[in-house]
Parts: sequence; structure tokens; C-alpha cells
Amino acid sequence: MKITKSLFHAGVLGLSLLATSVMAAVPAAEADKLGKSLTPMGAEMAGNADGSIPAWKPLPKNAGTVDSKGFLSNPYASEKPLFTITAQNVDQYKNKLAPGQYAMFKRYPETFKMPVYPSHRGATVPDDVFAAIKKNATNTNLVSGGNGLENFETAVPFPIPKSGVEVIWNHITRYRGGSVTRLVTQATPQPNGSFSLVYFQDQFVFRDKMKDYDPANPGNILFYFKQKVTAPARLAGGVLLVHETLDQVKEPRSAWVYNAGQRRVRRAPQVSYDGPGTAADGLRTSDNLDMYNGAPDRYDWKLEGKKEMYIASDAYKLDDPNLKYTDIIKAGHINQDLARYELRRVWHVVATLKEGQRHIYAKRDFYIDEDTWQAAVIDHYDGRNQLWRVAEAHAENYYDKQVPWYALEALYDLQSGRYLALGMKNEEKSAYDFGFTATTSDFTPAALRQEGVR
Repeated sequence: MKITKSLFHAGVLGLSLLATSVMAAVPAAEADKLGKSLTPMGAEMAGNADGSIPAWKPLPKNAGTVDSKGFLSNPYASEKPLFTITAQNVDQYKNKLAPGQYAMFKRYPETFKMPVYPSHRGATVPDDVFAAIKKNATNTNLVSGGNGLENFETAVPFPIPKSGVEVIWNHITRYRGGSVTRLVTQATPQPNGSFSLVYFQDQFVFRDKMKDYDPANPGNILFYFKQKVTAPARLAGGVLLVHETLDQVKEPRSAWVYNAGQRRVRRAPQVSYDGPGTAADGLRTSDNLDMYNGAPDRYDWKLEGKKEMYIASDAYKLDDPNLKYTDIIKAGHINQDLARYELRRVWHVVATLKEGQRHIYAKRDFYIDEDTWQAAVIDHYDGRNQLWRVAEAHAENYYDKQVPWYALEALYDLQSGRYLALGMKNEEKSAYDFGFTATTSDFTPAALRQEGVR
């Protein structure tokens, strides 16, 4: 009888612990910290003890000027670096660098550098998004063992996270303007720096920005994504369509591709996890796009806590429309003279591949900016537990639209000496166009053939 009773209590305790690990909403008293001791997004409102990280002070919409193509002026153009980290002095700053950043100095000791500027915490989003985030704090829960969400609105389900997978969901669902259309380029340079470009036209719309969205019947869709290759000629006309789901265990991501040469639409189950990235010459996986995307079900996620770290921020200089792509793309890595690093607080999350699951990355270390929930640096390890690839995002606050996002994503392969740079738009005819409107019929497989006409 004692054994049975003991087993009963153990079972109840186990179910209780399981429920605790799956349920994620916080009490109203804790959510009340948002906008007070915490920013409305969930970051610490105050700066650090010595003032090297300031208190949160959002950039106003008129922080700078906007040119005819939509490019933003640099509100910090007059600032000079406080110091520059090089291979010669990197050990002084190692405790505020990711292992991958440190490895870049060792891989490229003559050229890799990090100019460190005064820190600014200017990222903000519209008030209605802040209101949705606060509502999520007390309402949104994890489902399917942490691999899906319920009762979620707009962005950032867990502004006061208690687990690693909650931090990752904040990155996946963070606010990116609701909808956008953009013209961007991707380069995959050879070790000597020679490169050619692939040109993309992207459309990206979260479900609640669709014209025919019904809040009473939100369904399982998180967002729609369509990507058309416009150059070079050998790839032009190919189109990728993705329906991203909130619960990808219940309903996996749906993806289709249109092949212009064959004039045919087909399913694309490989567009997920470690399937090859579009026109990336094998240098990124599908889930490397946007630093990380997709279902989190193949990894165990451990929250290590917060730390202070130098991350690429306020990348207005790198996004300058006066630059040519040849100014940015160099041998081994991008032109670090154009980069800007600031000391920030980041969440550190370690993703370890689950037993029995498959992925070319056996472990990933995520460093996620507390102010935006954007991944700033991700270190990727191979099956031998060797550091393999280092992803670094150069973040920019699109202050006129109140949208934090990226100006450029770089993914460095430490073994091959090659890298991928994605998101450059300096030479394009327009910058990001936020507020793109569409209906679900624009994101159907039937619409792909028309999109793919050369």
C-alpha cells in the first residue's frame, strides 16, 4: 500500500511539474512590472551600476530624417568609438564576448575588429503592441510540450520569461512591423572576398495584418512569407511560399516552391530545420534565416540567465545608401569599420539537440537582446561539439515606424573561411516598406505561378 501511495504521489508531483513547465503565463502582480521596473517589452528599465548600459529611452519617430527611398539618417552620426577591440587586446574583453565572437579574432587576427560606441537603448514599438504584450504576459501559455502557443496576440508571448524556450518564442514572434515588403540581397563570398549577389523580393505578413483576418477564429497560422528571386538570371523567377504555424507539432509549416524553368509549383518539405537555405551555396540552413526560425521541437532549451555583452547595434552606418556592396563585403567577414557595437544585456539560452533527433547543429548558443527579443549572436556547434558557425545580426531601429529589426545578418563559417551576408539593401531602389497589405488568397500555392513570371 505504501508503494502504491508513494507512486501515486510521485505521479501527481510529476504531472504538477510537467504542468508548471508547460504553463507559462505569469500572475497579474508580476505582469504589473511591465512599464514600471521593466520596460513594456520586459527588459530591465534601469541601466547597469556603472552607467555603461543606460536606462531605456525610446527613440522618437523624428529621431532623424527619411530620404526619398525610405532610408534613415543616423541619429548617432557624430559619435566616435569609445575603443576598438582587436586581436591584440581581445582578452581584456573576453568575458563580454560570445565564444564565437572571440573565435573570429583568432580566425582573422589581422582584420577582424569591434568598434565599441556609447550604448543607446532606443528600441520601441507602437503602443497597441505594448498593450498586446502585457495581455500576453497573463494569458499566453505553451502547448505541445513547449512547441506551440495558445491565447497569443501580435508579438512577444512571454515578456517575463521563466525558461529558455519562452525566450526563443519571444524571438520567433517579436514585432517586425506586422507586415513588410522589401528588396534585399545575399552574398556568399569566397575566402578571397570575391562574390556575386542573389536578389530577393520578400513579402512578410503576420496573421493579424491580413485584410481577411478574423480575431474570433485566428487559426493556427502565425505569419505568411513569400520570397521571389529576381536575379541572377539563372535563378530569377523562383518563388518560395511559407505558411508558418503557431503549433508546428500539431500542424507543421507548409511550404511550396515555384520553379520558373519547369513552370511548376510543388511542395517543399525541405524548407525547415537544416534543409538548405535558398541560393545560399550550402552556407546556411532554412532555420538560419532571421538568425533562427521555425519549430523548436528538436532541441532542449536551457535558460542560462542574463549577461552583459558587446553586440552589433544601431547599424545605420552599415545601412547607408551611399555605400556600395563592395564597400561592405570583404574577405573573411564584412567590413568591420562599418560596424557599431554597444554594451547591452542579453539573455543566454543553450539549445542542445534532443536524443533521437537530427540536425547538422548539435548545439546552439543564443544571445538575445533584452530590449527587442532579437537574436544578436548565435554560436553553432557540429556533432563533435566543435564551434562551426557564428551568426551575428547588425540591428537597426527603424524609428520612423517604431520597428526594431536587422540591417544585415552575417553567418561566418570558421572552418571553410567563407560566410553569408543577408539583408543588404544599400544599392536598391527602396528600403523596407512597412504596412504591406494582403489577403490570404495572395499567399496560396495557386498565386505562385503568377508571381514567378520572369
